[in-house]
Formats: sequence, structure tokens, C-alpha cells
Amino acid sequence: MLKLLKIEYYKNLNYKPFKIFTLLYFAILIALLFIGLVDFNLLGGTFNLKEEGIYNFPEIWNFTTWIVALLKIFLGLIIVFSISQEFSNRMFKQNTIDGLSRKEFIGSKLLTITIFTIISTLFVLVITLFLGYQYSNVKDSENVVKEMFFIGNYFVKLFTFFCFLMFLSIVLRKSMFVFLAFFVYWIIEGIFVGIETFQKVKGLQGPQRNEVLQNDFFISHLLPLESMSNLIPNPIMRLKLAKMMGLKYEFHYPTESMITCLVWCMIFILGSYWILKKRDW
Repeated sequence: MLKLLKIEYYKNLNYKPFKIFTLLYFAILIALLFIGLVDFNLLGGTFNLKEEGIYNFPEIWNFTTWIVALLKIFLGLIIVFSISQEFSNRMFKQNTIDGLSRKEFIGSKLLTITIFTIISTLFVLVITLFLGYQYSNVKDSENVVKEMFFIGNYFVKLFTFFCFLMFLSIVLRKSMFVFLAFFVYWIIEGIFVGIETFQKVKGLQGPQRNEVLQNDFFISHLLPLESMSNLIPNPIMRLKLAKMMGLKYEFHYPTESMITCLVWCMIFILGSYWILKKRDW
């Protein structure tokens, strides 16, 4: 393991995009997490997310993990560039000549993915606790830890996303093709989700519609991006403004999506290894 870590460290240390996107990610991450302290002018009035309760326990865990998850593409860029350069610069072929097995290659990339995921998760955990204890109206231990499971969901969501990009990078090898394929797939999956949802709720109103959305089985929920998305729901319904408008927030732990994400992780990892074994670069 130490050997693989050293190899990845020296490869990425001298890779300029690696440094740029890493710094960019953490800079934007901090800015987004502190966005609740900024006053926004909206429809002639002042709108402040802190006053809307985004830093209150236990809701803060939902807000911070959902907001930060929007930035996962920045870390994803690092993963894609890191793997794609292995093939464009013929580093993979040279490494195999030097004795690095395909299993070790996959292992080194999984180590990189795991380290990035752990660092990002710990970063979000620390900042969330800081913001919560600093600005939350509720600070008792029960509420502080009540929804901390969103941190675990964030870890799984990020790791699954990175495994997906690793798989695409090994299949397509060039970063431009990887991002194009991801974008096309994102659109296709979104269309499928929209069509299935429309078919399920067509003609239904109010409580019936909500019941179907909450309880019915959706095939689209088994797709990679949708299962990742379902791990951390959009917290907009938890804003004070949404509550004043009569909107209700309902959440059931996404056990199905968690299992689905873990299955996809295995598929992407084993698929990546299988492709490396079958192809001769």
C-alpha cells in the first residue's frame, strides 16, 4: 500500500491541474459553506440563509452536505485528469513494463479516490460542527448528532461518483471524451427519470401525488446518478420561508439508494479491472 501511495504522490505532485483543481475545490467549498452569512437582495428585500435556519442543528448536516456535493465535479476533474494522463503519456504502459500489475494500478487509483473522499468528508464534518456551534439556535447533544448520518451518505455519494469517473476514464482514456460521455449520460438519465416520474404521477394531485413519490418503486432510482442524488435530499423545504408557505419536508432514510450505490461501486471497480485485463495498451 505504501508503495502505491508513493507512486500516486509523485505522479500527482508534479501535475499542475492536480494542484489547481484541488486548491480551487477547497476554496469554493469554504466560500459556499459560509454563504449563509451573506445578505442577498431579493425582490426588494433582504434574504439571509443563516436566518432561514441552514446552520441550525440538526438541519445543518443536510444543508452542508447537499451544498458541498454540488462541487464534487471539481474533485472529479482531478480523478479524470490523473487517470487520463496515464494513457495519453503512456505512463500506464511504462508502469506495467516496470512491473506494476493491473490490480496494483486499480488499487493505486482507489487509494487516491479514498484519500480524496476521506479528506473532503472530514473537511465538511469539521466546518459543519464549527458553523453549527457558532450559529445554531439549538446545541444540545441529541440534536447535534441526530442527522450526522448525512456525513456518511456524503462519503458514499462522493466515493461512488469517483468510481464512476474512474470507470469512464479507463474505458475512454481521454479526458475530453470522458466529460462528454458523462454529460450525455447525465442528460439521458435525467430524461428517463423525468419520463418515469411523469408516468407515475400523471393525473394525481396533492396527497396522492406525494404518496406515490414517497412510496412507489421507481426503476430510475436504481441508476447511478439518481441513486447518488437520493442519498442527500434537497433541503430547500427545510427553510423557514418554505415552512411559512405550508411546504412540508418529509424524509425516510434512503436504504435502497445506499445499497444501490455500494453495488454500483463494485460494478465500476470490477468493470475497470476487467477492461484493463482485456485491453492491451
